[in-house]
Amino acid sequence: MIELGGAKPADTGAHIMQGTDEGFMSDVIEASQTVPVIVEFYAASHGPSGAVGAALEAATTKADGRVKLVKIDVDRYQAYAQQLRLEAIPAVYAFNEGRPVDGFQGNIPPSEINTFVDKIAAMGGDPEEGLGAAIEAAEAMYEAGEFADAIETFDAILQEEPNSAVAYAGLVRCYLALEDIDQAEATLNGAPAEISEDPALEAVFAQIALAREAANAGPVTELTEQVAADPSNHQARLDLATALHATGQTEDAIAQLLDLFARDREWNDGAARTQLFKIFDALSATDPLVLNGRRKLSSLIFA
Repeated sequence: MIELGGAKPADTGAHIMQGTDEGFMSDVIEASQTVPVIVEFYAASHGPSGAVGAALEAATTKADGRVKLVKIDVDRYQAYAQQLRLEAIPAVYAFNEGRPVDGFQGNIPPSEINTFVDKIAAMGGDPEEGLGAAIEAAEAMYEAGEFADAIETFDAILQEEPNSAVAYAGLVRCYLALEDIDQAEATLNGAPAEISEDPALEAVFAQIALAREAANAGPVTELTEQVAADPSNHQARLDLATALHATGQTEDAIAQLLDLFARDREWNDGAARTQLFKIFDALSATDPLVLNGRRKLSSLIFA
């Protein structure tokens, strides 16, 4: 083999890394269970291999996460190069689901390298489909009350897609379900600025506000009795709506707020309408409760 020497180059991109013999199992074999991995065995002291390396890096960057490139300098790390019995440098092997699936040795034109990388990337399927399946799985865990598992899955999604507003929103909802409002708010505040106005995050922002209000609301039974005893007690009715929403009785909460709005739309700076909008924002825009509630509110406004 070629004489040892030379410094280890730095990683060159999010999906391109320098490999070692010690990291081969984790960086290549295990990683290829998630995304196809191309391994380039090159030699820093072997000039002609640089063109292949540059073309591989360019094609990998263009693939944008559908394939990973691990570059191993055989001047420094020879174990796997010897095991594969390389006959020429550069030598390129592709791995998918833990096994080698294709490769070539020596120099080939950049156009052929682009075709090679595209073919290997296609073996991993559509990453958006994989992301969608992971989100569906996390949502199913949430609906089943398996919040710890859902949190772990949403976290894993964010490792792959840091700008996933849906995953951030899912995390916030999980913490709210666990009644950890502070952690829910910290998670929301940690979302990247570029997705801060995403509807999914705006919805959980409203949910956090409602959760904090609910923490100070009285028992539903007691508040119901107060409203029944004095229907003009607007504060009790507002508190009742907040408590009803906190216990999952959203439709009843909306009904109480509509009643309050009909009685005195200007009370407490329009508190009834403000609270209605908070509930609407916390739900999907197409939720029947939102559509029906907005329609009733509009009829009261323009009556």
